[in-house]
Amino acid sequence: MKYNPYEYQKYATNFILEHPIAAILLDMGLGKSVITLTAIIDLLFNRFDTHKVLIIAPLRVAKNTWPAEIEKWDHLCGLTYSVAIGTEQERKNALMTKADIYLINRENVDWLINKSNLPFDFDMVVIDELSSFKSYSAKRFKSLLKVRPKIKRIVGLTGTPSSNGLMDLWAQFRILDMGQRLGRYITHYRNNFFIPDKRNQQIVFSYKPLPGAEKAIYRLISDITISMKSTDFLKMPECVINEVPVYLNENERDIYDTFREDMVIKLKAEEIDAMNAAVLSGKLLQMANGAVYDENSKAHPIHDRKLDALEDLIESANGKPVLIAYWYNHDLERICQRFDVRQIKTSKDIADWNSGNIQVAVIHPASAGHGLNLQSGGSTLIWFGLTWSLELYQQTNARLWRQGQHDTVVIHHIVAKGTIDEQVMMALHKKEKTQSDLINAVKINLTERRKIA
Repeated sequence: MKYNPYEYQKYATNFILEHPIAAILLDMGLGKSVITLTAIIDLLFNRFDTHKVLIIAPLRVAKNTWPAEIEKWDHLCGLTYSVAIGTEQERKNALMTKADIYLINRENVDWLINKSNLPFDFDMVVIDELSSFKSYSAKRFKSLLKVRPKIKRIVGLTGTPSSNGLMDLWAQFRILDMGQRLGRYITHYRNNFFIPDKRNQQIVFSYKPLPGAEKAIYRLISDITISMKSTDFLKMPECVINEVPVYLNENERDIYDTFREDMVIKLKAEEIDAMNAAVLSGKLLQMANGAVYDENSKAHPIHDRKLDALEDLIESANGKPVLIAYWYNHDLERICQRFDVRQIKTSKDIADWNSGNIQVAVIHPASAGHGLNLQSGGSTLIWFGLTWSLELYQQTNARLWRQGQHDTVVIHHIVAKGTIDEQVMMALHKKEKTQSDLINAVKINLTERRKIA
């Protein structure tokens, strides 16, 4: 297929070419893979500035999406690639195969650097989904940081750079610029830009930005960062966000409130408890959805309020395809018991959905990440159970709300009122604002840049 890039794609590719360190904050659907590959082929065969490229990506994306992009576009036909996934021997064989680009999943970064006994001789590294390196305590972060001085060019790609707030940015940019902009140590970053928020005496649980910190951080990273939102450059369909409230009855409310306050409750001779706040949060989310697991992973039903609301939403779709996002296995089990649904798991499932052959589908947000296009099969998404993860939330929404979607996208959230669901919705909105602020702060304005030029 012939590649006819948009202006923003040309700009992004040129930015990678001109910046040895580049953070590309691309909204879903803007073509980050072809943008990056276009820069890579220029660096390899025209500028001779790069000789061996490593692309680190989520497993499915490394296995399927990047190879598909290389094979899709005519101008990339000269690129050779090798996918280093599978068994240890298969990974080694792939890495010893002569190629221009080597693809590896992020879980094997530590193995590649510390255990494979192969030389790390890549002079360019692309991190697809840079936000997966936001944890400075993770092995993948420490391993990549160890070899970072050997890397001449590095590109970080993500649509969700700060899904949990500005604190996420330090590790990502530490990898990119080795601490030049946000500091070499997380403690310095915290001290310079944050103050303790929630704490118990000397133990600090969270931090909040100092006055003016956000602008200062954005200014520091702006020289190596560009951001683009799909709504600015692509003709996107309208997206309607809807909240569908459900209400627990007195008995159901009593069960929920008792557990929330006492962290223990007895259901049908089974005692269910929560050892700490994190466990409590998870079990309250389960309860809001309608069931809760005991210590033996047996689900105990509490209510069908969300199932009833889901039934109404499916009926109101009048036969149009509906995609349901669930979180817990007992959600899936109860949905499957009540409705004729099909789970989106395989490539055949995806093909059948996009062909319009599935009326009601279910998907887990963790499997709805990058490289999964479902926009051809429907335009209605229902969140049966919510997630704290802004990254997974946005990625799941983007499966339908993206370029190529011809209908108005409707995203329903079934929210159990008076439960933790309301807090999750508030947290997602708050995180989204923080992330939007970052993106807007470094967002390019092609029109203005062309005027200057």
